[in-house]
Amino acid sequence: MEHGLDILILTVTIATVLNVVFRRFEIPTVIGYVTAGFVISTFFHFADSSRTFLMHLAEFGIVFLMFTIGLEFSVAHLKSMKKEVFLFGGLQVLVTGSLFTLSGVWFFGLDIRAAIVIGYAMALSSTAIVLKILNENNEIHSGYGRHTLGILLFQDLAVIPILLMVSFFSSKTASVGTMLLDTVGGAVVIFVVLYIVSRHFIERFFDWIMSSESEEIFLVAVLLGVLSASVFAEAVGFTYSLGAFLAGMILSETKYRYRIEADLIPFRDILLGVFFVTIGMLIDWHAIVSHIFSILLLLAGVMLFKAFVIFGLLRIWIQKRTAVKTALALFQVGEFALAVFALAQNKHIITPELNQILIVTVVFSMIITPFVLKNIKRLTDGFISEPDTLRERAIVGTGFRDHVIVCGFGPVGERVVEKLKQRNILYVILEHDLKIVDSVLAKGEESIFLANAAQKMVLSHFQIEHAAAVVVTVENELQRRLICENITSFGDKVAMSVVKVNNAQEEKVFRQMGIHSVINARDTIADLLSEEVLTCRIAPHVIKKEQ
Repeated sequence: MEHGLDILILTVTIATVLNVVFRRFEIPTVIGYVTAGFVISTFFHFADSSRTFLMHLAEFGIVFLMFTIGLEFSVAHLKSMKKEVFLFGGLQVLVTGSLFTLSGVWFFGLDIRAAIVIGYAMALSSTAIVLKILNENNEIHSGYGRHTLGILLFQDLAVIPILLMVSFFSSKTASVGTMLLDTVGGAVVIFVVLYIVSRHFIERFFDWIMSSESEEIFLVAVLLGVLSASVFAEAVGFTYSLGAFLAGMILSETKYRYRIEADLIPFRDILLGVFFVTIGMLIDWHAIVSHIFSILLLLAGVMLFKAFVIFGLLRIWIQKRTAVKTALALFQVGEFALAVFALAQNKHIITPELNQILIVTVVFSMIITPFVLKNIKRLTDGFISEPDTLRERAIVGTGFRDHVIVCGFGPVGERVVEKLKQRNILYVILEHDLKIVDSVLAKGEESIFLANAAQKMVLSHFQIEHAAAVVVTVENELQRRLICENITSFGDKVAMSVVKVNNAQEEKVFRQMGIHSVINARDTIADLLSEEVLTCRIAPHVIKKEQ
């Protein structure tokens, strides 16, 4: 096959057939795409130009994934994740990479340069697979999802110095100082430009686009923004995906955030599928046959060692269960490692045979990941069980009828529960923060459960179909939106749903979702204040002046 279009059509056909079959056995679509890539590379022959075309197309799958992740994490949100990104992420890459490097030198006799490159590449995890599965499971904002995302973001940043190491090891002229200076200069340029664009241009630009009243033009403008930011980041020495993530963060501050996300999700999922196909194409069955035992031993050793290191590091700061879940989510080796290995082979740092063994090992670890993430709660229970009191009470959390489900137990949720108590109305409190649950249980409150209402199965478990009402009082806007999306997915089975929002824009979004009652906190407080002034009877002489 000589044309990129031919290989694209063949890819879509095989991937579609395989995924339809695999879905009947509840096998993740990621596996179907990877298998399709392996089938194509094994049984079909096509020109290198076609393969290159497909890989360039697939790269934008990660670009759109990182962009949509950026939409969910504003600048303020990212600032609140400093610990997860820079402390947890920095320690994970540094410690894991260093230990892998030492293992490569001591146990496998690798050259120090090859050991460093391989060791730090192995420290990277798969952003594409992990974030895709977390998004599908609505766990991106869970405790372990937050830690996982923070570490993955730092790993994406770490790709840059790792690639610089490869270039330095193979360069006979360039100095470390020059390379570092170029990197720092590029970082300054990209952040200054994006800051200016976000403050003085982007909102006005989209206001102007919206004046056309054309969905098509709006979508084209969004695509232009994503691709421009990605290409700009790559031009100054960073990755396409980092540029896309920063663009998403910029647009998350605008009023068009949710609309953009809804429009781009189809593009993201399709191109991500193509990306996973190209991963499958990298599997060489000759290498599997020739080095199967070495690959399996390396695969088991890398995943177990990496999970153990991540758990050991995180356990210092977070709960054991959350640390185990995060370790299981990040134990694979990611797609950026493949780019590092390819560059290292081109620079003659590693041999083609070693490169193929590493590629197959990485791809196998990525194939295992969806199955692990799908069953992560069950696997975690095998290591560390949930607190006994909470687990026992969760069993009792069924059989409710004509009750009120209160999602979130902050100040507003607490006030709602007080009112329900006064009227002897049966209620259930769903709170995902273990500290809040423990403190409320200690005070004698029997109706609070450790549960994440942003998961549909949780709402179903607490009999949302038989509830008198569902009240959403959580403060986090993203969590609030996920909960409401799950509530509306039950359709007419939900008798009444009430949510508290902070402004008119949010009110509009939630009303469009189909939430029965949306309470705008700002407008409600303003009405109450003005009513209080009027009912307190303004002095007569003031009223006369107005007349």
